[in-house]
Parts: sequence; structure tokens; C-alpha cells
Amino acid sequence: MQYLLLALALTAGMFMPIQAGINSKLAGMVDGAIPAAFVSFLVGTLALAAILAVMGQGVPVATALKTSPWWYWIGGTMGAFFVTATVILAPRIGGGAMIALTLAGQVAASMALDHFGLLGFPHIAFDGKRLAGSILLLAGVYLIRY
Repeated sequence: MQYLLLALALTAGMFMPIQAGINSKLAGMVDGAIPAAFVSFLVGTLALAAILAVMGQGVPVATALKTSPWWYWIGGTMGAFFVTATVILAPRIGGGAMIALTLAGQVAASMALDHFGLLGFPHIAFDGKRLAGSILLLAGVYLIRY
């Protein structure tokens, strides 16, 4: 089971620069990053709707959505920002630098979420090992970018 989770994470990571490249090409066809991100999310929404239908599940229950805290809803806006940013970044700074920099941001935010146990993440204290990993990651970003 653990190997399947690792493979899932690796595959998801591999899709990120591919998605950015595809969406950057799409941006040239639809006149901009935001229209390209919209098309990307629309296609993704349709794909998820098809998967829900195949699984015999409907869309989330409206009452559950109405009773959830407002901030449960902003994940999609963060995804929209990320997709739009990668559409802008990929053709300008290259795939390696784009992924290295977004990865550095992801690691920094993830370690803060872990350290404080926020949003359902397990509490994992920031320590010397994590600091060393962060420094090595930033060194890697520098080497990839420059």
C-alpha cells in the first residue's frame, strides 16, 4: 500500500510540469493565462463529474456545503491561482525552475502546516533535519535556475 501511495505522489508530481506546458500552449490559443486556466478547470470538473457518475455518486450534498466553514471553499481558488501562475511561468522561466520554485514554496508551507498541526496535518516539529533539508532544497533551486 505504501508503494502505491509513493507512486501516486510521484505521478502527481510528474503531471505538474506537463499540465503547465499543455496549459501554456492552450493560453496561446485562447488569448491568455486566465482563459486557459478556466478551460483547464472546466475540463477537470467535467472529468470529475464523469468519475462521480461512474462511481454512482452524485455531486456533494448542498446541505453539507452550506454548513461548512467559508474557508473550506477557497481550495479551488488556490488551485486556480497555481494553474494560472504556472501558465505564466512555464514559458518564461522554464519547467525546471518553475517546478523547483513552486516545490520550494510547497515545502515551506507544508513544514509550517506540519509544525503547527494546521488544517488536519499531523504535528511534526520543525527541527535541524528539516532545516538542513530546506537549505539543500534552496540550493537545488538555485542550481536549477542559475
